Amino acid sequence: MNVRIIRGQNQIGGSIIEIAADRTRIILDAGSELGEDTPAVPQVDGLFQGNAGYDAVFMTHYHSDHIGLLDYILPDIPVYMGQKTAAVYKAAAAYLGKSVKPDTHDFHAGQKIIVGDIEVTPFLCDHSAFDAYMLLIKCSGKTLLYTGDFRATGRKSFAALLQRLPPIDVLVTEGTTLSGAHAAASMERKLEARAVRLISDCANRPVFVFMSATNIDRLVTMYRAAKRTGRIFLQDVYTASIAGAVGGSIPHPETFSDVRVFLTAPTEKQYKILQLYRGAKIGRSGIAKHRFVMCVRPSMQAYLERLSQEVNFSGGLLLYSLWHGYAKNPDVAEFLQFMKATGVCIIHLHTSGHADEKAFNQLIARTTPKYILPVHTENPAWFERYTNAAVCYDNTNTF
Repeated sequence: MNVRIIRGQNQIGGSIIEIAADRTRIILDAGSELGEDTPAVPQVDGLFQGNAGYDAVFMTHYHSDHIGLLDYILPDIPVYMGQKTAAVYKAAAAYLGKSVKPDTHDFHAGQKIIVGDIEVTPFLCDHSAFDAYMLLIKCSGKTLLYTGDFRATGRKSFAALLQRLPPIDVLVTEGTTLSGAHAAASMERKLEARAVRLISDCANRPVFVFMSATNIDRLVTMYRAAKRTGRIFLQDVYTASIAGAVGGSIPHPETFSDVRVFLTAPTEKQYKILQLYRGAKIGRSGIAKHRFVMCVRPSMQAYLERLSQEVNFSGGLLLYSLWHGYAKNPDVAEFLQFMKATGVCIIHLHTSGHADEKAFNQLIARTTPKYILPVHTENPAWFERYTNAAVCYDNTNTF
C-alpha cells in the first residue's frame, strides 16, 4: 500500500490523498484551499489534467476544502460520495448558479465498494457537514482508516461508531483543533440547552442566528431551541433549499408547520424557489406579528435594514454560531457591527465540527494503528504522544 498526501499536509483544508495498490490508484477527497472563491486547480496528472490515471475518487463530505475541486476531476474517473452529500452539493450549486458534475455514484454506510484490488468501506460519522464519512481502505494486505473530518460531540453516537471500527495498520487523520488551545468541545445538546436559556431571557424581542446553512446539526439545534421557547423558525430560501435536499426529519418549511420561509432578494431564481413553499411563505409584515428565531448572514444586511423598520431590534439577540475567527472577515465584521448598531446583543454560541483530544484518544485506543499520518492540521507533532504508533511526516509512505 502506497499513501501519498498530494495536498493537505501541514495545513488545514485543500485535502487530496492518493492510495495506490498493485493495480489500482484512488483519490480520497479533492478539496479547494480555504478562502478560495475560485479554486486554483493543482497540476495533478491523471486527476485534473491529461488522461485519466485514477480508478476512482471518494469524497468524505460536502465542505469545499474536501469537495471543492469535484467539477475539475477528469470525466472518465468515477466519483463516489454519500447520497445526501450529493444532494446537498447539488442543491447548493443550483442555488448559486454553479455547474455540477453530472454523474456521481452513491455509497452507503457499511457497504463495501471494490475498485480493482482496493476495497473501500464508508463509516458514517458526525461532523458539521451532514452525511460525513470515515473511509476504511484495504489493499496489499494492509488496512487504512481515513477519518475525513469528524467529532464526538454531535447527535450521532461516537461510541457506536467506534464499536464498528476494526484494528488498523495506518491511520490518516485530521487534527484541525490541535493548532490552538486544546479545550474540550461542548456537546451539541448542551448548546441547545444554552440557546433555550438565552432565547427565554429575550422575552418578546427578536432572535437571530448566524450559522452555516449546511450545518444540519446546528439547524436542528436552533430549530429545537425555537420550538422549546414557543417561537417560529424562519429560514431564507437558500437554507430551506439545503434543508429540503437533506429531507427526512430535518426541519423544513414543507413538512414543519412552525418553520416558515422568507425572501431576501426579489431575484427570479429566489422567487421561483419561494413559490414552492405555498402557505409556508412569510413576508416582513407577517414576521412582525410573530415571536421568531431567524437564520441570517451578512448578505442579508439590506433586507434586515428594511425589516428593522417593522420590527424593533433593540434588546434582541444574535447567536453567532460559527468559529470565532470568521468574525475578522470584513463582510462578517461589518454585519456584526450593523446588528450591534440596531441594539442587538451578540453572543457567541458554538461548538466545533472537529475532534477534540478525548475523541482522538478514544479513536486511537480502539483502532490501535501502527502508523499515523496527520493531515488537515498545523500541528502534526501532537500525535507523537501515542508511543505505540509511528508518526509519519513524509508526504509519500509505503506500508
